[in-house]
Amino acid sequence: RKYINRCQNKSTADGGPYTQRYIGSMVADVHRNLIKGGIFMYPLTKDKPKGKLRLLYECNPFAFIVEVAGGKATDGKQRILEIVPTELHQRSGFFVGSITMMEELEACMAEAKAEAV
Repeated sequence: RKYINRCQNKSTADGGPYTQRYIGSMVADVHRNLIKGGIFMYPLTKDKPKGKLRLLYECNPFAFIVEVAGGKATDGKQRILEIVPTELHQRSGFFVGSITMMEELEACMAEAKAEAV
């Protein structure tokens, strides 16, 4: 939540303002982000505590493509491509985007974790 608020409150001086887009297709959303820049987020939720996207079929392929293009992909804790699958249909949270936006997200997540302690 904190990261989204920061993105919405950015001014022109600090790289903003950011806008939100959700096409509804992960392929189209990530493709748009590769062209225009941005971040795709599919976090864990109360309804889907293990995540919605499948690690082997959705997260890993897009993580590979984005990392080759110079971006970053994580489940919120570790790099997607370093996760060793334990199940065929294992699910995961998924955050993928430009290095800058991903570093901002990771900083917000670290702050939230520190505040929760």
